[in-house]
Amino acid sequence: MRFGPVALSAAKGALLAHSRKAPGWTLAKGTRLGDEDLALLAGLGVAEVVVARLDPGDVHEDEAAARVAAVLLGPGLTLGDAFTGRANLFAGGDGLLRLDAARFDRLNALCEGLTVATLPPFAKVAPRQMVATVKIIPFALPETVIAQAEALLAGAPALEVALFRPMRLALIQTHLPETAGKMLDKTASVTAGRMAALGGGLTVDRRCPHDTRALAACLSAVSAEKDVDLIAVAGASAIVDRGDVIPAAITRAGGRVDHLGMPVDPGNLILLGELAGRVVLGLPGCARSPAINGFDWVLDRLCAGLAVGGADLMAMGVGGLLKDTTARTQPRMAAVTHPSPAAPPRLGALVLAAGLSRRMGGVNKLLLDWRGKPLVAHAVDTVLAAGPAAVAVVIGHQGKAVRAALEGRAIALVENPDPGRGLGSSLKRGLAALPADLDGVIVCLGDMPGLTPRLLSRLIAAFAPLEGRAICLPTFGGRRGNPVLFAARFLPEMMEITGDIGARPVIAAHPDQTCEVAMDALAEGASVLMDVDTPEAAKALLSAGG
Repeated sequence: MRFGPVALSAAKGALLAHSRKAPGWTLAKGTRLGDEDLALLAGLGVAEVVVARLDPGDVHEDEAAARVAAVLLGPGLTLGDAFTGRANLFAGGDGLLRLDAARFDRLNALCEGLTVATLPPFAKVAPRQMVATVKIIPFALPETVIAQAEALLAGAPALEVALFRPMRLALIQTHLPETAGKMLDKTASVTAGRMAALGGGLTVDRRCPHDTRALAACLSAVSAEKDVDLIAVAGASAIVDRGDVIPAAITRAGGRVDHLGMPVDPGNLILLGELAGRVVLGLPGCARSPAINGFDWVLDRLCAGLAVGGADLMAMGVGGLLKDTTARTQPRMAAVTHPSPAAPPRLGALVLAAGLSRRMGGVNKLLLDWRGKPLVAHAVDTVLAAGPAAVAVVIGHQGKAVRAALEGRAIALVENPDPGRGLGSSLKRGLAALPADLDGVIVCLGDMPGLTPRLLSRLIAAFAPLEGRAICLPTFGGRRGNPVLFAARFLPEMMEITGDIGARPVIAAHPDQTCEVAMDALAEGASVLMDVDTPEAAKALLSAGG
């Protein structure tokens, strides 16, 4: 790859190295310069630009990122589209992130221009949460580097999410004469909550005296039950030796003690054993609290179907100091429940379906039947399939009929009593109906039946406000279309819009935050430009796919 300044006359087809701005337009970094771009620059009196020109054997940054991410795509992961040299991998469900740290170290050492960042090993992840990102630093990398990366990552997965399984836990609590019943009840409740959070359940709750014989008998009875995958014992006193009550009772019941103790604090005094083919855990006292502790780390792995042995426990010491310190005064629970910066964006969707269909000759286009249901139902169902946190649909003209067409869907229907005032009035009412804690909102027209969840997913994958992609809009053949995804910080501006021009003023005011997402590679990509505004458009739609 050749990088540096060139005369404007020699820049066609090269990649613009740095963004160029002028009133009303922006040429983004990485733009492949065409005749129209060069004409704009020439009109500003620009004679020379800094560009990158790829040589034979170079791989463009987007293709390079996509190829490396593709070979990282292990079980339990999904892959986003590559943008600006970056491709992200996401969790496909709730689970634990597993990775081969040594291979990632070798991967990042291949070339300074190829970088991959991940969450920590065994991080607990949620659906659509980003777990890794591939970033290509220059505009291109040599094919040899990408081939080396692909070879290094071939074979066993270097990255995967072990999904949580619906495990069934039996809890046995021992008691002494002075043991408070309320404490036992609280422990059962906290344990049930832990299991529910992992997709499992507390199926057996037993109590017995803190005595080796009594506990051994209880363990034998519980291990014979069919609806038990794991057994946990919370003792009236802590386990301090392998000869103590809980380990002795496990052995007496025919089980074995594999390991006692772990370098995680709180959680040091945990016991790992086996009885009748099931894992048995002797719980540390901190397990009675909902605050994170070593028991959580072990339980997470077991519920993800991962084997846990003594060596695994003793490898948890680095990062295993979980205790609050004097430098951190907030409660431990508040710290562990704070949202992760890698969590997926919480997005809402707004479907505008209040228009008067003025150009349709008296026909409400939203109620036209296409493929067995009204056009507006197609748009709303596509939005719902993309999985937003909330969906609001603004209705107005013939609102009763539109409401009936959308009956039974998990949406908020918002009435615009004066749809003749234009899209601005619908925007204001619809945005006000959505939750206040959203990270962004997809604004969609109700008369775009050709949209698909795949198109919306591609738009969502591009959304990265911290990287300057706070407004994401689709394009086809270089033309901008709909829907548009706006970061939450623009919603107050959108609430002030009047008339029938939609949110275009917001887009025009923030060119540096706007990302065009090309849909040309998708078979349905042209649908981002197609709405049904005239009888001719309706006839063409119905004859083509009705």
